[in-house]
Amino acid sequence: MNIIAGLDKVSYFYPNSKKPVLRDISLEVYEREFLGIIGPTGAGKTTLCLTLNGIVPQFYGGRFFGYVTVAGFDTLKHPVSHLAGYVGAVFEDPETQLISTSVENEIAFALENLCIDRDEIIARIPRVLEAVRLEGTEDKHPQELSGGQKQRLAIAAALALQPRLLILDEPTSQLDPVGTMEVFATVKELNQELGVTIVMVSHAAEEMAEFSDRLILLSEGEVIATGKPQEIYSEIGLLERHDLRPPQVAKTFYEINERRLNIANIPVTLQAGLEQLRKLENIAKVSPQFDFKTVPSRENKIPLLLTNNLTHTYEDGTEALHNVCLNIYEGEYCLIIGQNGAGKSTLVKHFLNLLQPTQGRVKIREKDIKVLSVSDLAKSIGYVAQNPDNQIFSMTVEEEVAFALNNVGYDGQEIDKKVSQTLEEMGLLQYKQAHPLSLPKGDRARIIIAAILAMEPDIIIFDEPTTGQDYKGSRAILEVSRQLHEMGKTIIVITHHLYLMPDYAERVIIMGKGTVLLDAPIREAYHQTDLLESTYLTPPQAVLLSQTLSQLNNQDYPLLTPNELAECF
Repeated sequence: MNIIAGLDKVSYFYPNSKKPVLRDISLEVYEREFLGIIGPTGAGKTTLCLTLNGIVPQFYGGRFFGYVTVAGFDTLKHPVSHLAGYVGAVFEDPETQLISTSVENEIAFALENLCIDRDEIIARIPRVLEAVRLEGTEDKHPQELSGGQKQRLAIAAALALQPRLLILDEPTSQLDPVGTMEVFATVKELNQELGVTIVMVSHAAEEMAEFSDRLILLSEGEVIATGKPQEIYSEIGLLERHDLRPPQVAKTFYEINERRLNIANIPVTLQAGLEQLRKLENIAKVSPQFDFKTVPSRENKIPLLLTNNLTHTYEDGTEALHNVCLNIYEGEYCLIIGQNGAGKSTLVKHFLNLLQPTQGRVKIREKDIKVLSVSDLAKSIGYVAQNPDNQIFSMTVEEEVAFALNNVGYDGQEIDKKVSQTLEEMGLLQYKQAHPLSLPKGDRARIIIAAILAMEPDIIIFDEPTTGQDYKGSRAILEVSRQLHEMGKTIIVITHHLYLMPDYAERVIIMGKGTVLLDAPIREAYHQTDLLESTYLTPPQAVLLSQTLSQLNNQDYPLLTPNELAECF
């Protein structure tokens, strides 16, 4: 196999850093392969990618050791503009990459900057749109596209440069399951049909197992392991030592093996897992009696938060919500799910009084939300945004937590008491004089939660709290949500990561096209797989394995997690 890129004993220090982010890495990337890079947050994955197009060290500076070659060019000796003709790059958030007023202009932009002939630009645009399945969108504004389409447009813009190597750094972390599959399928098609070499960084374990040819596990700047997805993802102990989540299929059969069965090759893809399950069906026993979570009784209870025939139509005529009726009760832990564009964010904006209903009402403790002051609303509902950095603006952790308290009129002594108490509850007391942005992302999220908790709200909303987080970071934030729930808070979580939630949520609200399609206990909702798939949501693999086992043995296995499934053997 021909080598398209290689790293030879590469180490790298960012400016003013005493610790290397890459340590003595030697690596070869082969032509036409799909290479996946996995590792925990801070492993050096993004930096490794940036060495392949020369941005590291040409743009960032710092100390660089070793050699990197791409398409035969030394990345230290050739400018980034030259390497761009051979290496394309697509990053996590498509919104930050799309700058033009139409799809056609977006693709033309980079080509024009590289002085490509006009006729050649005109010829390339339909070719790349066809390659990413966006034909017919030439005149659309990028903001009219779905999340998956936006990311495919970013790929098309990179592809128009006709790169031999395409780098994708967490390209699906902000997408719903259908958008994720769109991007992976498109990238695999480019790889197989056009021969583009792919290097992708992703936490999406199930998709990486399905689509990549080879994986590299990176941790603390070092290559820990390399091999086929089957080899890497079946090493559950190795993955867990490095805070990585294996595909649920692999975790399920690993747990089955732990119960003294001997499955020689642990499957890592759903299809392989289903085939293995058929071989084991005869030794499956009765579904174990777990303490299945149920929604607490609502008898004689008054809703804490309710919407009555809530409808919202935006100025462009888009009806984002249609006659939504919801009752959320004190002490519940609710999960709201649905594809991008289902109406989840619009619904939450009404909870926060950021949007006014076109018709219908939103009430908190039987009061119309429109009559509440900003301070009263802040004492009722706390909101943790997807990116905690967007909510941080003070110079110290202590000031950040005290800010809202100052604005609603608490006296100094009471503020000091509340700040110290909430920082201690969040494990942040030792950082009270630190600058918030100097702390890791997980701790920055805790600062926001501490600031909210100090206001003693009844309801706390987590909006996509796991986006951009590795498995350890995701679980850390959800553990905080559990603690708050145990303190009596009503918790609402919005996420696409369904596999994370069985340990936390009791109730699931499925939204689609601005309406509530299902409101049920989590075990019932997750097994409505046809409904989930009709709204472009992917049930966790453990649920799909459980349903197959039910069909094979003609017995109900309403299971949600790998551990529950393994208990049947």
